Amino acid sequence: MVGTAIARELARYRLDCVLLEAGPDVGAGTSKANTAIWHTGFDAKPGTLEARLVRRGHELLGEHAPALGIPLERVGALLVAWNAEELAALPGIRERAEANGCPDVRPVTLQELYWREPRLGPGATGALEVPGEGILCPWTTPLAFATEAVAGGVELRLATRVEGIAPEGSREPRRPMGRVPVDQALGAHELATTAGPVRARWLVNAAGLHADELDRMLGHDGFTVTPRRGQLVVFDKLARPLLRHILLPVPTATTKGVLVAPTVFGNLLLGPTAEDIGDKADTASTAEGLAGLLARGARILPGLLAEEVTAVYAGLRAATEHADYQIRVHAGQRYACVGGVRSTGLTSSLAIAEHVVGELGRAGLPLHPKPGVERVRMPNIGEAFPRPYRSAAAIAADPDHGRIVCHCERVTRGELLAAVRGAIPPRDLDGLRRRTRALMGRCQGFYCTGAVASLFAEASGRSMAEVLGVPPSRSGAARVRGGPARSRGAAT
Repeated sequence: MVGTAIARELARYRLDCVLLEAGPDVGAGTSKANTAIWHTGFDAKPGTLEARLVRRGHELLGEHAPALGIPLERVGALLVAWNAEELAALPGIRERAEANGCPDVRPVTLQELYWREPRLGPGATGALEVPGEGILCPWTTPLAFATEAVAGGVELRLATRVEGIAPEGSREPRRPMGRVPVDQALGAHELATTAGPVRARWLVNAAGLHADELDRMLGHDGFTVTPRRGQLVVFDKLARPLLRHILLPVPTATTKGVLVAPTVFGNLLLGPTAEDIGDKADTASTAEGLAGLLARGARILPGLLAEEVTAVYAGLRAATEHADYQIRVHAGQRYACVGGVRSTGLTSSLAIAEHVVGELGRAGLPLHPKPGVERVRMPNIGEAFPRPYRSAAAIAADPDHGRIVCHCERVTRGELLAAVRGAIPPRDLDGLRRRTRALMGRCQGFYCTGAVASLFAEASGRSMAEVLGVPPSRSGAARVRGGPARSRGAAT
C-alpha cells in the first residue's frame, strides 16, 4: 500500500524509478489482509506523525478514491463502551478526536445507540459517533496506485526480493545483513535481488514487515518489526442487514480492538485479533483465535452466530517497539526508511507518499514535475457501485459483460478478460480474485474454479497447471492458445 503510493507520487516527476515487489503480485501481503477501514485518525495520539498523516491521508483518499475507481463508502462508525471503565474513557477519546481535527465526534445516548443499531447486543454503557469513518477496497487501492505509477513511467518488477545492499563498486560480500557505514555518502546503492542486481542513486525502503531488515543493511538500528497477527472472520452477504455502521471498540495501547464492519463487497467482517508472533510469514488462522472472535461477536451482534461464515483469514501488521511511524530520510545516504506503518497505513498511504517525497526533495532529490500524467480509472468491484452485469450499456458494448462466470459474486466473463489483459495482469487465481471478486463468494470457488481457471488460461496463454499452481502430469500440460479444449465426457 505504502510503497505503491510512494511510487505513484514519484511518477509525477522526471525520474527513472523502479518498484521492487518481493511477492508475485501487487498488494499480495499485508496490504490485502486488513479490516479495510477508512480511518479519520480520531483516536491517534495527538502530535505524532501518524496522527497528522492519517488525518491528511483521510482527506487525500476521500478525494482520489472516487476518481480512481476505488470503492469507498462513508458509512460512519459508532464506538461502543461495554463497561464502566470503557464508558469513563469516552470523554478522553472525544478530547483526543478534537485535538486531531475531528470535532464532529460526539456522545450518543443509549436510546439513540439502540435506535440506530437495533440488533446490537444488550449491555452497552455508552457510545461515541464518528461520522467520518468509512470502508474501502484494500485490493483495488494498491493496484490503482501501482497502475498510476506504471502509467507514469515507473518500472514494476514482481517476484524481486532484495537480499543485500552495498555501495556501488564495493567489494563487501552481498549478504542479507551486510552493513554500510552510516556516515558514508553513497554515490549509488547496489541491490542484490533474486532477479539480478539493481543500481539506484536514491533508495526508498517501504518493505513493511521487512523494513527493519533493509534498514539494518544500510547501517541503522532504530526499530525492530514484531509481526502482529490479526485474524478475521467474513460472514455471508445475508448477514449484511444486521448492521448499519462500523461498530468500533474502545481502543487499547496495543490494538484498536475487535470491530464489526460492513465491507464494500456486501459482507460483514469481524476482527481482528492482536497476537505478537515471531514468524513474519505465519498467517495461519487458529482455533483459539477464531473462537475468541466469535465469542466477542456474539456479544456485539448476537445475530451473527446464526449467519454463515464465508471465509477466515489473517494478516500481519508491522508493529514495532515505538508508538509512532518510523519514517526517516538520511540525506547523506540518499536513503528514506518508511517503517512501522501498522493498520492505519491503508488510510495514510497517500499522505505518507506526499510527506516522504517532500522530504526527499529537501534532501536533494531533484523534483521536476512531468506534464500530462496519464489518468487511470480502475474497474469497480464494490457492491454499492455500478457493476457490469447490471448495466445494459456495458452489456450492449461488450456482450461478455452479460455472461456471468462466478455466480456468487456476479463476476462476468468480460470482467475476467479485462483483468487478465490489464496494465498489471494477475499471475495466479488469487491475483484474479483481488481484481474481480471471482472465487471469493459463498462457495469459495467450489462451483466456478474450473470455468474461471479455464478462461484465465485461455486469455493468458498459460497451461491449466500453471494457473492452478499444480505440477503438470507426466503427459504434460497443454497450453491453451486459441480456445478451450473440448473433449467428450471430460469436465474441467
